[in-house]
Amino acid sequence: MINPSNTEFRRTKIIATLGPATDSEEMICKMIEQGMNVARINFSHGKPEEQIERAEMVRKCAIKQKKYVGILADLQGPKIRIGRFKDDQIELTAGQEFILDAELDENAGDQNQVSISYKELPRDVKAGNLLFLGDGDISLRVQRVQSNKIYTLVEMAGPLSNNKGINLQGGGLSAPALTDKDHRDIRTAGEMQADFLALSFVRNGVDIQVGRELFKASGGSGKMIAKIERTEAIENIEEIIKATDAVMLARGDLGIEIGDHELPGVQKRIIRQARENNRVAIVATQMMQSMVDSPIPTRAEVLDVANAVIDGTDAAMLSAETAIGRHPDKVITAMKRICRGAERHRLSEKTSQHFGVEGTFARVDEAIAMASMFVANRFKISAIIALTESGDTAKWLSRVLGDLPIYAVSRHISTHRRVTLFGGVFPVNLDISAFDDKRADQEVVDELIRRGIIHLGERIIITKGDLTGVSGGTNVMKVIQV
Repeated sequence: MINPSNTEFRRTKIIATLGPATDSEEMICKMIEQGMNVARINFSHGKPEEQIERAEMVRKCAIKQKKYVGILADLQGPKIRIGRFKDDQIELTAGQEFILDAELDENAGDQNQVSISYKELPRDVKAGNLLFLGDGDISLRVQRVQSNKIYTLVEMAGPLSNNKGINLQGGGLSAPALTDKDHRDIRTAGEMQADFLALSFVRNGVDIQVGRELFKASGGSGKMIAKIERTEAIENIEEIIKATDAVMLARGDLGIEIGDHELPGVQKRIIRQARENNRVAIVATQMMQSMVDSPIPTRAEVLDVANAVIDGTDAAMLSAETAIGRHPDKVITAMKRICRGAERHRLSEKTSQHFGVEGTFARVDEAIAMASMFVANRFKISAIIALTESGDTAKWLSRVLGDLPIYAVSRHISTHRRVTLFGGVFPVNLDISAFDDKRADQEVVDELIRRGIIHLGERIIITKGDLTGVSGGTNVMKVIQV
């Protein structure tokens, strides 16, 4: 159980991607000790048995440290790639013709042509379109399409190696969000009881609904995360936000499709929309990329992370920095330090801003949470204690930015792991279901005093439901002098 003191409190959660650099119990334990809140399992790499083993290792280390760490299963999605070259790499020159061939053998690429994994690409592009390869290092202008071949001219030249991704500027690719591989990986995510399932290249709300149903059918009970990395997702963002539990701004592919100059504004807008709709916001991709090799971040990376925190993101995600980097634990330490620094300079929101549709609340527990934050922002309160079955009340509470820790008190391990992604929320394991209303309050206060979370003389807020054990039943707010 995490116990933030006045100097240690960190509202922003840290998601760290697992990979070859983290495949030891010692390193996983170090990452948890340094502040990893959620471990990301990237299904773009590795075998199912390897992914399950990584999840088990995380939970083993978390138990050792008496902490809770969420597991995020991240699906690969319809990654559109070129094939392989006979010599592994070629050098493209500006102005040369280069062919993307849907019928070419996947290993037969050469200086003039290469295969593509998505066979419908010739149907999705037309003359004049601009294609980007890799991380945008290579650009190809479509000249014409003949049958299954796309004839292009190289505009931005350079070395091109195997299996690089393809993006269409402006979006418009028809590839579905869920592939056959994703269907198999969802079953694996259900088997490992992932706390969160991230869908890649989401286009609309229907993609989320389909993914949720498949996950549930596989035995999964975790929350859904929509990765925003397509132009179509930006166009349908309101629909997607309403359908999902969290949004992840995956800035790599998205930046290529909409242009990197558009990313800062889009990031701020999506974080704001997510919070206004009571959804969790995550910012991802190349946040501290230099730390794949370097033991310290660049000043630009420090500012990038800090700006995401100031924008109000719930979590910041590390990818290659921890998966293949030289210093996975040091990256987390650096991000933790930056998050705390940025949080000290962020202005708290007040609950004069109404949440919900047209200034109304859709649920009683949401109304109680907002009322609690209104009081907390205008009264000297040390902490907010949410007695919760599902964790939803803690999420509502965390939608208003502030410097008060929120403790989600629950008897359910699944709830403890779920709230690891909610900004400013910390799980507390305590079963008060056997006590009556008054005794339950006292048991909670006594336990939090014992753990050093609250102290005599402080004023706290407790939210709970009249009916103990009922999910979504929070209907009481109490201000208590300890």
